[in-house]
Amino acid sequence: MESRNASFFEDVSPCLNKEDQASFSKGKEIVQDDEQILSNEEDVKPRRSKRARVEKSFGPDFLTYVVESEPKTYHEAVTSSEGPQWKEAINSEIESILQNHTWELVDLPPGCKPLGYRWIFKRKMKADGSIDKYKERLVIKRYRQKEGLDYFDTYSPVTRITSIRLVLAIAAIRNLQIHQMDVKTAFLNGDLEEEIYMEQPEGFVALGQENKVCKLIKSLYGLKQAPKQWHQKFDQAMLERGFKINECDKCVYMKDTTHGYVILCLYVDDMLIIGSDDKMIKSTKDMLKSKFDMKDLGLADVILGIKITRTQNGMVLNQTHYVDKILEKFNEGDTSIARTPIDTSQHLSKNRGEGVKQVEYSRIIGSLMYLMSYTRPDLAYAVSRLSRYTSNPSLEHWKSITRLLRYLRYTREYGLHYGKYPMVIEGYSDANWISDIKDFRSTSGYVFTLGGAAISWKSSKQTVIARSTMESEFIVLDKCGEEAEWLRQFMEDIPKWPKPVTAICIHCDSQSAICRAQSTMYNGKFRHIRRRHNTIRQLLSTGVITIDYVKSKDNIADPLTKGLSRDLVYKSSRGMGLKPLNE
Repeated sequence: MESRNASFFEDVSPCLNKEDQASFSKGKEIVQDDEQILSNEEDVKPRRSKRARVEKSFGPDFLTYVVESEPKTYHEAVTSSEGPQWKEAINSEIESILQNHTWELVDLPPGCKPLGYRWIFKRKMKADGSIDKYKERLVIKRYRQKEGLDYFDTYSPVTRITSIRLVLAIAAIRNLQIHQMDVKTAFLNGDLEEEIYMEQPEGFVALGQENKVCKLIKSLYGLKQAPKQWHQKFDQAMLERGFKINECDKCVYMKDTTHGYVILCLYVDDMLIIGSDDKMIKSTKDMLKSKFDMKDLGLADVILGIKITRTQNGMVLNQTHYVDKILEKFNEGDTSIARTPIDTSQHLSKNRGEGVKQVEYSRIIGSLMYLMSYTRPDLAYAVSRLSRYTSNPSLEHWKSITRLLRYLRYTREYGLHYGKYPMVIEGYSDANWISDIKDFRSTSGYVFTLGGAAISWKSSKQTVIARSTMESEFIVLDKCGEEAEWLRQFMEDIPKWPKPVTAICIHCDSQSAICRAQSTMYNGKFRHIRRRHNTIRQLLSTGVITIDYVKSKDNIADPLTKGLSRDLVYKSSRGMGLKPLNE
């Protein structure tokens, strides 16, 4: 152990000579005098204006609405003007908790501290702005939990959006029924393994047992392990009833019988049920209702903000309602349109000066990223490009994002159209070598289609520097092969799908990259390319993928790596199944 003692002389500066030291001390006295003067001035009352206030009038058409904020506490809720409605919501929540036998009243063991709680109040609104219902949740204060004592593992598995699109594409091909259900108070179903104590909630303290606490038997909203416990409980219930879990997505369940089959996708408490006939769907619903408190929503209409529309030729997934919200919030008053998402003549770079409306810029990027990830692959490159400047946007970046919003206005009715053909998965890969002059990184892009529309896509900057166009194409081919392997393994578990699943053909517009992939030997010096070459060779030899050449003008992954002209943007969008609902 080493230690040092130090003395600090606040009034002495060792780097100054005697004359400067005197000036320094004198300056300090002046500063102290100024602070004294300021403190004295603060005691003087500020002078108020003597001008007469004139009431302003905005005309007879101007109306003022007072929107009451949501209550923060139990007392505030029950004593507000909406007290009866909030009381009904609170009683419903407590009734669900007691019926589920979530806790029991016990004496607090010595050395234990009960966790606190909080009431969360929320008004659920309809599309027209009126109140749909009053929602209330009793949430435990999770920040007081200690790892290794109150919780151990924490995870919250949900199905991939790619899995949902893939299953919906299969439903369109086979003309299957799609239903939707919702689990009421999902997190209250999980069984707890740890001993957790909570204070009795305000308004529901048991008479004569005021000193007791709630020992949680089942999980409660807010607990760090609540999502994990709910998923384990749902897994157990599905496995007991003969369902199997997809090896690639642990939130996709399947059951295949001689009478038919059913596929279920779980996203926290929302679930899609796709069945070969009505009997299989009904039996699945009855099983779920016997296990959990469920809400049957009938035929699927909207899932995770995606609107599902049945057509004569198949199915359409769109988010037109969400596009309207984005335009109304961030681009209101602008009626201009753009036919391409990005200007090919504009070269963006990092802003070295002062940022322009950084928070607003981040909000737009976040909204567009959600839209792009779910139903709009044509926005992938533009969103990926503009998101790199979120920390410090400039006017040039704002100009590009305004153009993207105008393109969104022009294509607001676009949706993914899934049909009955083709019944095979196809992939397209592309790369743009050294798209960023500043850091010499290339851009990767790939897209997979089934039933005539995209089911998986990605646009991102490569993590390594490629020395040539061939290497950049080879890097994205490796990523594309990885996604193809996952898709093929997912289809292996789909009931009644032809087995073995045929190899997924990946279309690439680089003949040099194709020749390199098909070569049995690689003599390059860079290790990362050698590793990718071995991976692709293995996928080719095992029959997981095949590689085929496609011209650049026919490569629908091209807009995921660079800006294109109007005709190419239109053509590639149709290739990915993007078009208006009535087209």
